[in-house]
Amino acid sequence: MNEQSGAEVVFWPARGRVQGRGPTNGVTAVLGIPYAAAPFGARRFREPQPAPAWGGIRDCTAFGPISPQSAELPGAPVWRPGDENVLTVNVWLPEHTHDGALPVFFWIHGGAYTFGSSAQPDFDGAALARAGLVVVSCNYRVGFEGFGHVPGFSDNRGLLDQAAALRWVQENIEAFGGDPGNVTVAGHSSGAGSVACLMAMQQIKGLFRRAIAHSVPNAFYTVELAAAVAERIAAEAGVAPTAEGLLSVPPQALVAASDKVAAQCRAVPVATIHTYDPVIFQPVVDGEVLPADPLRLIASGAARDVDLLACHTLEECWFLHAVGAVREVTSEAELEEFAEALRLPANLVNDYRTSMPDAPVLDRYLSMFGDAKFGEYTTRLAEHHAKAGGRSYLARFARRRADARPWHNADIPFAFGNLDALGAEFLTGGPPDELDHALSQRMLCSWADFAATGDPGWPAVTATTTPVKSWALPHDHLTDDDTSPFRTQWRNVRFDLLHPGRAATGHR
Repeated sequence: MNEQSGAEVVFWPARGRVQGRGPTNGVTAVLGIPYAAAPFGARRFREPQPAPAWGGIRDCTAFGPISPQSAELPGAPVWRPGDENVLTVNVWLPEHTHDGALPVFFWIHGGAYTFGSSAQPDFDGAALARAGLVVVSCNYRVGFEGFGHVPGFSDNRGLLDQAAALRWVQENIEAFGGDPGNVTVAGHSSGAGSVACLMAMQQIKGLFRRAIAHSVPNAFYTVELAAAVAERIAAEAGVAPTAEGLLSVPPQALVAASDKVAAQCRAVPVATIHTYDPVIFQPVVDGEVLPADPLRLIASGAARDVDLLACHTLEECWFLHAVGAVREVTSEAELEEFAEALRLPANLVNDYRTSMPDAPVLDRYLSMFGDAKFGEYTTRLAEHHAKAGGRSYLARFARRRADARPWHNADIPFAFGNLDALGAEFLTGGPPDELDHALSQRMLCSWADFAATGDPGWPAVTATTTPVKSWALPHDHLTDDDTSPFRTQWRNVRFDLLHPGRAATGHR
């Protein structure tokens, strides 16, 4: 329900009336709407609770505060101690020049389950709204508040926040012109990992119809490993790793302790993978919220009624190396140690050496690590979903310029239509040209078409073939079946849940 209030439009979701900003260039943005109560005080570390109702008209012209973290990202708000109403959603909707309710696009930001927010400029939903979608994004608990192990509490509070935001969509999106029966949940990096988890969570079955997952990480913890990480953080904070001890530490102190543990992990890892990739928070396979690794659950048909569009970039880990997020490996001996640490078969190292004969060790390492962490996992997600009876599509971001690699996160400003957003040039390698804008329009339209109809514009993966759309310049490419040499090399490698990010020989 909405009404006119002067020149502005007032919307009336369940908890109270809200007024956003606009319309501007045909789009109204309603920002910072609470979907759950502030998760602090008596609600800290608990499952999300209903947001309190409010009287009058709530000013929703600015993004809400973000989850506790130390990150300071270009153009995005930073967290300050005392910011508590961190569970909010944002809605972008086009002017109502259409008949009927619009498809809903629900975005989950990435950030290694540790940082990030829906307010990052490259996640602005206006361009997608102009393409005919109602766009929703959410903030959720990250870092220790969202994924830290606290005895007696769920380890997957961040996932439960996302589920609560999706329930908010079901209950309220009609007030903004959206169709609750046609919701697409989408995300990148840890946001894509969250999408995979949500697909596998039976307790929220039916809250969305489609899923878009860009660069899905192979990153999940056992309860035991989550507890070991929490013990290190608690020790750094000077308390016992108990609910009482951890509740006594204010959020800013847990952020600081978590940052210190992550910085120490390369020298003193909690798990072997931390030597190379010191991301210390992951979704936890707890047997309740997340019964198993999402790849295993999706392969069993747990999400066969959800359409899936999966994508990854060709050179994922070059970005992580550029920002100092992964260890550098430059010698053959170090490369052998890396493969052994991840339990990769020895022949895989030789295969990469043969396929990249002129590449330095660092490039072969980054290529292998990118495939282990993102590329192969994302691809298998699409393939296993198809084999289990679901409809899935696969794409790869291959756009390359002299000053730009197709690395992690570079595809997101293209698909959002936000190439000119603050901070986007670092991801995309410089100012966009006409070919970039044309590619962006193609990618944005594929997202919009998939959200509306379930078809992004190229053939679906089948039980026996893997068609791949490659986003590239000056033209895109379509491969009828994925027969790339690296896929052949990975055929007999499986991902091992017991060692996050590792792989072990065998079939999967």
